[in-house]
Amino acid sequence: MVARTDEGSVFLAKKLGGLILIVLGCLLLVAGMNLESTGVSLLGALSLIAGVIFWVLKIVRRNENSQIR
Repeated sequence: MVARTDEGSVFLAKKLGGLILIVLGCLLLVAGMNLESTGVSLLGALSLIAGVIFWVLKIVRRNENSQIR
């Protein structure tokens, strides 16, 4: 599949941003649990959720133009 150049950088930013947020969220969540810190755990969970939302939005946006009508 050929990617469109006008929205390619937006898709790449969402993909990389989502991946970074997911990894950061996992690390913060584990660190918060080990340190028994509610604030760090909450920040990790929010980062994890935000990363997943970025990936879901990217997938939905990519698939909305490729559906057969």
